[in-house]
Amino acid sequence: MEARGLFRKSMMTDTSSRIFERLRLAHGKDIDLSLRPAYRDLLAKLGDPQEHLPPVFHVAGTNGKGSVCAFLRAVLEASGKRVHVYTSPHLITLHERIRLAGRLIDEEELVDVLLETEAKAAYGSVSFFEALTAAAFVAMARHPADFVILETGMGGRLDATNVVTKPLASIITRLSYDHREYLGNTLDKIAREKAGILRAYVPCFAAFQPDPAARAALHAEAQAKNAPLMMEGESWTIERTPNGFRFKDGTRTDDLPTPSLLGEHQYHNAGLALAALSAVSPTPSRTARKQGMLTVEWPARLQRLGPGALTAHAPDDAEIWLDGGHNDSAGEVLKKQVDLWRVEDGKTPKPLYVVLGMLKTKKPMEFIGPFATDIAHLGIVPIPHTAAAFTPEALAESVGPLKIEKVDVFESVIQALEHIKRTGVSSPRILVCGSLYLAGSVLSEHKV
Repeated sequence: MEARGLFRKSMMTDTSSRIFERLRLAHGKDIDLSLRPAYRDLLAKLGDPQEHLPPVFHVAGTNGKGSVCAFLRAVLEASGKRVHVYTSPHLITLHERIRLAGRLIDEEELVDVLLETEAKAAYGSVSFFEALTAAAFVAMARHPADFVILETGMGGRLDATNVVTKPLASIITRLSYDHREYLGNTLDKIAREKAGILRAYVPCFAAFQPDPAARAALHAEAQAKNAPLMMEGESWTIERTPNGFRFKDGTRTDDLPTPSLLGEHQYHNAGLALAALSAVSPTPSRTARKQGMLTVEWPARLQRLGPGALTAHAPDDAEIWLDGGHNDSAGEVLKKQVDLWRVEDGKTPKPLYVVLGMLKTKKPMEFIGPFATDIAHLGIVPIPHTAAAFTPEALAESVGPLKIEKVDVFESVIQALEHIKRTGVSSPRILVCGSLYLAGSVLSEHKV
């Protein structure tokens, strides 16, 4: 009895971040797409919690996964439903990844499920994402809820979340080039990997894919798996209206308000969530759908920062925007927003100051290229505590061919903001972008 008490005391000194780091170091690598027997064995030892979940919306794709999850949650919770959510990555704390019936998992429970997972996994046998996913399944299976929203990590076919045998619906968001070394270097290959979450006779709802090869690949995979596929532009449509947008499918026409998430792309993410919610019986009411559009939240996606610790370092009349996008499609989205800002500004457009930090696995030219000519000044910064990030000097060299007129490197976001303030520029629009890791560090610093 005494020994057991000592064991419990030592375990209580653990924190979720320490356990997570142990799991990461034990495996020896951060990314491992394989769905190996060791992971399935771990789930079995934990009682196969993935088989004891409420109905699951399984979300894969490249761009917009988190936003679609946020729209789903907002509408379902507006309907009075209890919703578990598993997303990645986190911005500030690990707890953001696991939401249990409307609340983020607390530290005590996260430590408990991580310790339980660690104890039943052979040393180094599973990746940290597999371990965290298993722990999330355990936590979600223990709490009553009406639905689970389950976001893949970066894959589909071999993703750790892809062990749910019969979800309520599969969802494929906009596909783009990302993680090419793991998912393939063509959009049809990426589409086939993402379509690995499809299940026979389970409806799949997909965003419109501009690339014909990606569209064809999704249709081929759906047909091969006997999974009904409903794609934007084919089974349902989105149309902008003066006061919001109109969603139309085979059974209804729904006029809804402008979503609280900024950006033209968010109308399409909202539409994808609305299409997928047709799998729910009864479908959420129009009141719930409307409320969901107005209350949805998802940080670091064209988020305007209010007063906080960073504000004093920027000009008093500056707008500071934060976006975690980092690939070609995200660059296109930002270009559309920059153009919209210019229209809204009228005859005196606000100068655009960009503060950029990126991971070495990304393609800076593809991301920043679409709006490079709109940039008045580019400040390049490191991403704190992230070994996989570009150094500012290397990132500046990488975007050199874009020939942006004013480029400087800085030691931090604060230093970049202070530089903008010293120039004396009036009413700058400052966009901090290029990485969710950078966005997380900004939000961590920018505490009200």
